[in-house]
Amino acid sequence: MNTELLEALNILEKEKNIGKDVLFDAIEQSLLQACKNNFGTADNVEVKIDPETCDFSVTAKKEVVEDVENPVLQISLEDARKTDTKYAVGDIVNVDIQSKQFGRIATQNAKNVILQKIREEERKVLYNQYYEKEHDVVTGIVQRYVGNNVSINLGRVDALLTENEQVKGETYHPTERIKLYILEVKDTSKGPKVLVSRTHPELVKRLFEEEVTEVKDGTVEIKSIAREAGSRSKIAVASNDPDVDAVGACVGMNGARVNNVVDELKGEKIDIINWDENPALLIENALSPAKVISVMADPDEKTAKVIVPDYQLSLAIGKEGQNARLAARLTGFKIDIKSETQAREAGDFEDPQDDENVEDLEDIVPADENFDDLGDIIPEEEDPQGDPE
Repeated sequence: MNTELLEALNILEKEKNIGKDVLFDAIEQSLLQACKNNFGTADNVEVKIDPETCDFSVTAKKEVVEDVENPVLQISLEDARKTDTKYAVGDIVNVDIQSKQFGRIATQNAKNVILQKIREEERKVLYNQYYEKEHDVVTGIVQRYVGNNVSINLGRVDALLTENEQVKGETYHPTERIKLYILEVKDTSKGPKVLVSRTHPELVKRLFEEEVTEVKDGTVEIKSIAREAGSRSKIAVASNDPDVDAVGACVGMNGARVNNVVDELKGEKIDIINWDENPALLIENALSPAKVISVMADPDEKTAKVIVPDYQLSLAIGKEGQNARLAARLTGFKIDIKSETQAREAGDFEDPQDDENVEDLEDIVPADENFDDLGDIIPEEEDPQGDPE
């Protein structure tokens, strides 16, 4: 049993997560390469490795001839019969090759083959490991700034947080732990290149999946997200269980769940609204905390006209138009917001109370009936004295 080799393979398998079959293949290729470097060819060489004991043998198939012209491919009848007297001219003999026969250069090349194979396999294992985490959230440790970019250690690889994917106003300090969304994993000659983000809307969704059990198990579904990183996010949620309040589940007891997400996003405000298949109701919810008088939505054109009370107009639009902008992204509708006064002036709004008053009057005085005298509808007063006798 080759104890040293077995122990070395066990360590590599454990530390670098490389299977023994891959390592055995690397050893086989290295021995074949050594034979090729030493003898000029390895076409007639066979390597056998026992996976249990790690004992290996290298043999060369040689043809038995009377006169040897090529010692690499041929063996004399005399030498062949030293191992077995039954051999005759034309037979194939398996001749053992001792690794000690290899020269220094051949041995070094064999070693390089093994190391190269290990590096390739390690790179492949790392790529597969992080490729499976693509579009997921991971925790990383800030390493250092590389220009305007930030190097983040994810454990076995370093990720790159580019300037475009950083939240405006956020600062990152070495050894600080932060959560990141994996945008993309690229396979390169130097190992996997992992690109991460702090601004992607999916980061908010994944954080809620980690924080809210009902979201993770599918009871509550996040239908849509609109985000302006570092400032505000709006998410629309729906419950697949009539006994579960979607918004309440995401907010948590005393706001505990949503506050944990807000803390991770360093104070970014989060509005959670109920999803509705009715576009008008969805738009009304999306414009919260503003109150809405009416919504006229066109699902085909993806446009909507919204009327709000005069005192709610600035709240509905939001600072620098943020509330209206996020509501439009969340719903997918182009939203035109007007105050009640603006809508009246434009003729887009009629007070329903006016219509009700007209209807009430028509109930009292039918429009199609003519009266010649008020006496027809107002009875004359009776003479309190009565007719004189």
